[in-house]
Amino acid sequence: MNAVEKHITDWLYNYNQSAKTKGFVIGVSGGIDSAVTSTLLARTGLPVLCLEMPIHQSIDQVNRAMDHIEWLKLNHENVKMESIDLTKNFDSFIEALPATNLESRDMALVNARARLRMTTLYYFAALNGMLVAGTGNKIEDFGIGFFTKYGDGGVDLSPIADLKKTEVYALGEELGVIESIMTAPPTDGLWGDDRTDEDQIGASYAELEWAMGFQGETESLSSRQTEVMAIYTRLHSANKHKMEPIPVCKIPSELK
Repeated sequence: MNAVEKHITDWLYNYNQSAKTKGFVIGVSGGIDSAVTSTLLARTGLPVLCLEMPIHQSIDQVNRAMDHIEWLKLNHENVKMESIDLTKNFDSFIEALPATNLESRDMALVNARARLRMTTLYYFAALNGMLVAGTGNKIEDFGIGFFTKYGDGGVDLSPIADLKKTEVYALGEELGVIESIMTAPPTDGLWGDDRTDEDQIGASYAELEWAMGFQGETESLSSRQTEVMAIYTRLHSANKHKMEPIPVCKIPSELK
């Protein structure tokens, strides 16, 4: 067993034992992060419930998610699944909203998709006495904040959040994650089209990993490196509120 894999699975098992819960629930999207995380959960031997939750989803994403879950179930008797099509729920939600501020509406609805899935995950977690496992990696969670606050960022524990994207892929290879997921371009799957994470961000994960670790002189950078550094710095700054604790207004003792 890979040392990183063993460390994470031991951590997951021990955390579950301390929390006195009955296993884990996870959303499986058809991407590498949820594939690796769900496989690590399965390898703990504890009960794992995989949820497939399409909302106007690409059929390729749905097929990858289902193929991965079937692969997990074939290899781990502790894995079960539920497929919950949330498309009608999402459409009903849209119908109840005023059609205003159209420029920012699309992003608001993208975040609503992620939050609807989070609500569904916590429903099943409460129903089964389980913990919600997050699927964010280090670049997304602590580099550029590429997640939805109280959406895919709303979890009980984060097994792979200290791994960079390239490290997640390496672990996926070690774990035997299916080829269709290993070769699929990373996407958050929230837009109902085929745009990738790189399309949205403007830089690849390898470039962002470089920017996150860069400590040299900016004067020596190439034009592309300067562009990537600007992308990373802008997103890190704009999304810092996601990565820090909620601000609390402290009341001076003399005012109480």
